[in-house]
Amino acid sequence: MQTSPAETRQATRPSSPETPATAPAPATAPATAPAPAPAPAPAKNGRFGLPVATALVMGNIIGGGIFMIPAAVAPFGTVSLLAFVVITVGSIALALVFGQLARRNPRTGGPYLYAREAFGDFAGFLSAWSYWITAVVSNAALAVAAVGYLDVLLPIHHNLALEITAALVLQWLPALANLAGTRYVGAVQLVSTVLKFIPLLLISVGGLFFVDPKNIGPFDAGGQGWMGGMTAAAAILMFSYVGVESAAMSASQVRDPERNVGRASVLGTSGAAVVYLLGTLAVFGTVAHQQLVNSTAPFSDAMNAMFGGTWGGTVIAVAALISMTGALNGWTLLAAQAPYAAAKDGLFPAAFGKEKRGVPTFGVLVSVALASVLTIANFASGAKGAFDVLVLITTFTAVVPYLLSTAAQLYWLVRGATDKVNNAHLVRDAVLGLGAFAFSIWLLAGAGYAAVYQGVLFLFAGILVYVWLAGRRPRPTDTAAAPEAG
Repeated sequence: MQTSPAETRQATRPSSPETPATAPAPATAPATAPAPAPAPAPAKNGRFGLPVATALVMGNIIGGGIFMIPAAVAPFGTVSLLAFVVITVGSIALALVFGQLARRNPRTGGPYLYAREAFGDFAGFLSAWSYWITAVVSNAALAVAAVGYLDVLLPIHHNLALEITAALVLQWLPALANLAGTRYVGAVQLVSTVLKFIPLLLISVGGLFFVDPKNIGPFDAGGQGWMGGMTAAAAILMFSYVGVESAAMSASQVRDPERNVGRASVLGTSGAAVVYLLGTLAVFGTVAHQQLVNSTAPFSDAMNAMFGGTWGGTVIAVAALISMTGALNGWTLLAAQAPYAAAKDGLFPAAFGKEKRGVPTFGVLVSVALASVLTIANFASGAKGAFDVLVLITTFTAVVPYLLSTAAQLYWLVRGATDKVNNAHLVRDAVLGLGAFAFSIWLLAGAGYAAVYQGVLFLFAGILVYVWLAGRRPRPTDTAAAPEAG
């Protein structure tokens, strides 16, 4: 799951004044009018070279969700490791599609920009709305995951009221840091980013020397068949791969984006996948399967199993809490930036486009309030159950922008409207686009009925917002008749 470092805030904001995603829609444009023609491509001397852009993608993908993922997929058995491989291949296919879209239109904006340019305002709105919901639900999921590690340090003892209170505090503290201004966001982000990799590398590398085959559970622990178990596990694992679009989101800041966005996306996704796979394998091999299935702090349990006692688990819990607080810090800002970009184009309420001290304050407050409601509503099944439900909802909402982006790529290929794709490679690009589209559909199938049900409700609620905004726009015929009537 991605984080959003404050030092790249301008890069990840799709439609800031310096790096507009699309030209603001004229007040007289019809609600369903197609997006304006692309602006000239930016200069090739952006701030981020290939190494920095790759680090941006990898750092954004590796967030706080990994600290709960081994326990979340343990009920499906070691087929989860196979799911890691499949989802990595699918995510790389998405990364390549984003690279091709960035070659065609190397501007900041990512999925929102591609959907709006290909299919018009409504598709752009759905992409921005769904991405915003993803950020909001991810905040709730991260806070719930952090509570499991807080229980290692403080005597919460799975008390429901205390767990909910702790989750809400963990959400609102980063929100207050965001409201205080971007320099405070940057300080929290810097510390958390450094500490995030310490436990991951320690378990991912050192833990492999402590693997005991007796701890590894059965291949198909869920009894769904290997295909069913792999599909269900992949839907949960996708939570940890959100962020593959990071380089495309900040394309105008990447040096030579036509080449480097795709490369950085593939390299960053591959690097994150290696860390994920080794870390999950190490936890599977050091923590007994039955204990892991019920664990709320799997990395702490792995550390205790490796060195004995509880001191190691306590150290890991502190590092994990700081890391997840940093992820919440970044995602809180990202949750406000997604509607900020659409608001600047007139596709979100205008209040989301207002800033104070460089932060979209209204977006921050609304986003954290919605995340708090989701946390309370899903905590009835406990921290682990709430985490699983929230993660599956993010799979649905995150895949919607991915589907629209891959559809946009296929749209340009069918129309032959892009001069940046070599006709000799048309079949290859079409197969890649269809594969990424099918991969996204497969993830939706694995999310389950409950998650799809809630995700669809969130998505359809956004349609009312769009209808309200579109209905308030004057039509060209109205404005043309106004002087004549006068």
